[in-house]
Amino acid sequence: MKQILFLAFLLSTVTAFANDPKNEWHNTILSDATIKKIQEAKYQYKKCVAEEMQKPVYQDRESRRATEEIMKQCEPVLAQIREVYLAEKVPDIIADRHLRQMRIQTTRNALQNLMFAEAARKSGQQ
Repeated sequence: MKQILFLAFLLSTVTAFANDPKNEWHNTILSDATIKKIQEAKYQYKKCVAEEMQKPVYQDRESRRATEEIMKQCEPVLAQIREVYLAEKVPDIIADRHLRQMRIQTTRNALQNLMFAEAARKSGQQ
């Protein structure tokens, strides 16, 4: 009997938290022009990171610190994507989640490239 009551209680609490209307995005359609703006801003962000990585200033620094500084330099470019999302009335949570995912992926790639370059320099290959 206790197990049945516990399961009923558990199911009722799960359904209570399932529908949070303020965090739910109701399947709006982004126009092709908006998608193009987002893709262009994403390209500019990755281009910014790539250009910053090429600067000789970061060659002498430890790879993690250099990656952090590079990401800070390119943060304003990433903010442009957020503005496009908010103009299309995409909820803040959805926009921030996408930007965080993009930032994490780009940071990982930049860190990996800088670590590889640092290892190559230390081994005398460059």
